[in-house]
Amino acid sequence: MPAKSVSELVAFARAHSPFYAELYRDLPPGTDRLDRLPVIDQAAFWTANSWPDNRVLTGPLTDAGVYRTGGTTGAPKLSPWTRTEHADSVTAFGAGLVRAGLRPGHRVANLFMAGELYGGFLYIENALHHAPVENVRLAVGGAAPDDAVADLIGGFGVHVLAGEPMKLSSVAECLVRRGERADSVELLLFGGDLLFADLRPLLARAFPKAVVASVGYASNDAGLVGSPVPGDDPRVHEAFPDRTVVELVDDATGEPITTPGVPGRVVVTNLFRTLLPILRYPTGDRAEWTDDGCRRFRLLGRSAEGARVGPVAMPTEEVRAALLAADPAGAIAGMQLVQRRWDGRDGLVLRLGCTEQPPPGLSERLVEAVYAARPLYPAEVALGTVHHLTVEWVPRAELVTNPRTGKLQQVLDERPHD
Repeated sequence: MPAKSVSELVAFARAHSPFYAELYRDLPPGTDRLDRLPVIDQAAFWTANSWPDNRVLTGPLTDAGVYRTGGTTGAPKLSPWTRTEHADSVTAFGAGLVRAGLRPGHRVANLFMAGELYGGFLYIENALHHAPVENVRLAVGGAAPDDAVADLIGGFGVHVLAGEPMKLSSVAECLVRRGERADSVELLLFGGDLLFADLRPLLARAFPKAVVASVGYASNDAGLVGSPVPGDDPRVHEAFPDRTVVELVDDATGEPITTPGVPGRVVVTNLFRTLLPILRYPTGDRAEWTDDGCRRFRLLGRSAEGARVGPVAMPTEEVRAALLAADPAGAIAGMQLVQRRWDGRDGLVLRLGCTEQPPPGLSERLVEAVYAARPLYPAEVALGTVHHLTVEWVPRAELVTNPRTGKLQQVLDERPHD
């Protein structure tokens, strides 16, 4: 399906979608620049994209596939694609897999989750099928026992594992526990979430010859977003040529960011999707440009991810960076921030995954490192408004994940809601 111009997309959406007709009612005819369009309000978009009284679709739902978001945050959302749109999307994504390192003849174990309308497994399976190089597809799925996956890797000579970071690390832990390493694995393709540095030591032990790369950047709600960029930083992506336009916008002003290194919200426009138009849709992620031409961007995490303990904001990325800097031996194999409330005050638990018993004194050093990075927290502790930080070590497998998608839940709020 050929890419459409912005003016064509806007005109079509205004004419056929009640939601977009209302959103663009004050725009002049023939609007042809994205920066003249409002950034979509997600809450309003998904309120209008309800069933059966849908106000976003531009036509009847007669020949389409429907995906559902994982529901990690907020209510799950349904996202339909026409047959042609889906084929166009997975073809572009399949070409991105080659950029990520897929080679002719690679045997690929697809470990993404499937079922309940979740698109991860099916989307990657289709992308592999449409990739421009031959490959052997092993439809394993994320629910397969780790021991079975480990046996398959060794018995079938698997070259590539594709899955959520937590599933990849789970298989790695299984191999380490068995005293094995998978030398046949050349490539680890992660998707659905960022692969944080705290998981890399474990992956390196189990897959010593594997390169870690992004499978690509897409989501069930926003659809196709960015292609992986070869290099040392798997967080770097760029828009798919003639398929997507990616913008970074300022949180406060909503203006486009054009300076490298300045964080902003990721906003995507899809140039071929018309049944459910995606025009300046915020993906929920933050990123920064890595080049002066604003072509390549580095993902930085979710837009609003973090805990708030009393008056103190605790962004997950800042907390993680402080912890890893204070853990040179790599005892940490995953992190969650757990919000709790007792004795009339909020508190925060640093729940840390491990594969071996952490060394004595490490918990205290980690707390001090976080305090140094976020000095407002110990100041509030001194005032008696919040509890001291505490560390809770758990086996890596006991970190809480979304049961449908396998994604690690970065923040858990266990405070009472009454």
